[in-house]
Amino acid sequence: MTVAPVPSRTQYVLEGIRHAVLTGRLRPGQPLVETELALRFGVSKTPVREALKTLAGSGLVVMSQYKGVAVRTVDAAMAREVYDVRLLLEPEALRRVVESSLDLEADLGGAAAALARAARATDPAEHSLASGDFHRALCLPCGNPLLARMLDDLRDQAALVSAVVWTADPSGAREDAEHREILRLALRGDALGAAAALRRHIAGFVDRAFPEGRAVR
Repeated sequence: MTVAPVPSRTQYVLEGIRHAVLTGRLRPGQPLVETELALRFGVSKTPVREALKTLAGSGLVVMSQYKGVAVRTVDAAMAREVYDVRLLLEPEALRRVVESSLDLEADLGGAAAALARAARATDPAEHSLASGDFHRALCLPCGNPLLARMLDDLRDQAALVSAVVWTADPSGAREDAEHREILRLALRGDALGAAAALRRHIAGFVDRAFPEGRAVR
C-alpha cells in the first residue's frame, strides 16, 4: 500500500489560511496575528510566518512593517488590474490547448470535473473555489509552463475577488452557464470560439461586479 506523504507544517498552515480567506472565514482587511494562527493550527509561529510570506507573494495577504499582516482588501481598481491580465493571458492559453491537443476529452477532463463540482456546491464560497479550479484546468495544458505559472500566480487574487463578489451577489447560475458554453466549444475543437467565449466571460464578470468602470479598455 502506498502511503501519501504528510504535508509540511508550512504547507498545512498555508492551505488552511488560503481556504479560510477564500471561503470568507477570514475577511478582507482582517488582521492575521501569528500567535493566534499558531494556536489555531497547533503549530509554532515559524511555519505560520513562512506561510504568510508565501501568501503575501501570491497577493492574498499584505504585510506592513507598522500594521502587521492582514487579508488583502478588494476594490474596483485591484479587481480590474487582476482581470485585465487574465483577459490578456487566459483566452490565448485556451486557444493553444484546443489547437494543439490530441485528446481534448482527456486534457479538459479537469475542467469538466471542476464544473461538476461547482454544480454540487452548497454555498457560494465553495462554488467560487470550484469556478477558479475550472479556469485553471482549462489553461493548464497550454504547452507553455511559463504561461501556466503566470496564470497560477494570479489565481489567489482572482479567487479573492470572486469570493468577495459572490458573497455580496451570488451569480452561480450565470457563471455555470457561461462555463458550460466555453467547455462545449473547446471540446468541439473550436479554438477561436472557445477563446472568444472565455474572453467575454472574464470581461463581463468585472463589468457586472464593478459597474462604475470597465474591466479593460
